[in-house]
Amino acid sequence: MLCNVCGKSEASIHLTEIVNSQMLELHLCETCAQEKSGDLKTQFSFNELLNDLNSMIGLQKKEESRCRGCGLTYEEFAKSGRLGCPECYEDFSKPLTSLIKRVQKGIQHTGKKPGNTPTQIRFHIDLKDLQERLRKSIQMEEFEEAARIRDQIKQLETQIKKGPGGKSDV
Repeated sequence: MLCNVCGKSEASIHLTEIVNSQMLELHLCETCAQEKSGDLKTQFSFNELLNDLNSMIGLQKKEESRCRGCGLTYEEFAKSGRLGCPECYEDFSKPLTSLIKRVQKGIQHTGKKPGNTPTQIRFHIDLKDLQERLRKSIQMEEFEEAARIRDQIKQLETQIKKGPGGKSDV
């Protein structure tokens, strides 16, 4: 893929941003990326995060940081930001878990709800999420958090019973 700016060199940096539900992609070569680096400094740098994580974790030996499936090293992953195969997730699980925790709320992907999802469906999705969080809180004996979540569940169940028009179905 060619650079979007100069149109001559091969793009090695690929940025994706979602603005107003529109996905914008920018593909840059090394030279154009350096020229535009002032504009991009304010953006989140995934590669910098990976490099910081790499030094923070301090992987012991290069042999230990190689995927047994595809041979990708953690250092190569840190440079490219892409894993090579499904085994990479297992072989790099410790540093990936730490990385994911730094980047997002938790390590479990919960998905996204499209903006045009009907309110009642969103309520049911939220209810399911809250019930799972309640179960985990009780399991971890975080009873104050569990009580807070229980109250949220009650409020949401009341909203669901009222239905889309705000009137009670009962």
